[in-house]
Amino acid sequence: MLILDTDTLPPRERAEAFHHALTDDSVPNDIVHEEPGTGIRARLEVWRIGGLGLLEACSTGFELHRTERHVRRQRADPVVSVSLQLSGVGRAEVAGRRMTFGPDDITIFHELAPRVYGWSGSGSSKAMVIGMDRVGMPVEAVVDASLRLRVSPLYSLVLNHLRELWRDPGRVAADPGAPAVADATVELVRALLASAQGGERPGLTRSVMEETLLTRILAHARERLADPGLTPERIAAEHAISVRHLYAVLGRAGISLEQWIISERLERAREALASRARDHLTIAAIARRWGFATASHFTRRFREAYGMTPGEWRRLRRDGAGPDPGGDLVRGSA
Repeated sequence: MLILDTDTLPPRERAEAFHHALTDDSVPNDIVHEEPGTGIRARLEVWRIGGLGLLEACSTGFELHRTERHVRRQRADPVVSVSLQLSGVGRAEVAGRRMTFGPDDITIFHELAPRVYGWSGSGSSKAMVIGMDRVGMPVEAVVDASLRLRVSPLYSLVLNHLRELWRDPGRVAADPGAPAVADATVELVRALLASAQGGERPGLTRSVMEETLLTRILAHARERLADPGLTPERIAAEHAISVRHLYAVLGRAGISLEQWIISERLERAREALASRARDHLTIAAIARRWGFATASHFTRRFREAYGMTPGEWRRLRRDGAGPDPGGDLVRGSA
């Protein structure tokens, strides 16, 4: 949903409209614009995905200042924000440390910690807000971990998850599986924070990592679906657990690992077959791309899952006719 487009407003009203769109009356911010006169331009869109608020902001340069005075006027339900810089160079100052960030950087801010945030020139970012109660970590732990996220071995996993979530947020928000995606996103952010803080709070780290193990296993496996060597032994080793423990964790969630992997691979192959950009690939090539050893095995599994062959499905989608035999857009819980 579009909540602000300054091109539709007179120049004298743009600064106030931008401030209103980015702040909450109970926890105000000071916003300083590079061009406070007629130079302010901004476009803000929001979505709701399973209880998470998502915001995409494109604007001219600004700085948002949250001071101790602002924090003391905290609201009853403070949040943690997780953002990716799409364009421009983002800048922030947290706990006395200055940072710059770009498209490969995850930035996490706790609403109850003072900060400066913004960018110079034209820039854009995507952010989500998670209730502090869902994060389940003290303010100090979140702030400390946010300053060293890249030390975590989970960093690239979470970065790829966030990018995929933002690829088409409107479509995800409308899908019945959106709450499961939201829950998995929260769990991955929690795991990233716990992992990044390392030995600072060993008890907290251990409990969060145990609570998020299932989500991390599924996210890890989903990233490696194209690898035909994706085995229970490799998955267990990546998470420093035994194969028996792996099956126990999945079993409590009612998940058969082998069947889950097959289903996820079939869904990715089904999407590739329907894509115009993949028209040059043969069915056998797509089967190999998603971890199937032979085209015949892929065809048999595809027919069992969707009631038609891969070739029949591809022809239907090319013609723009026929029902979609696939499942929900959002599959699984990660």
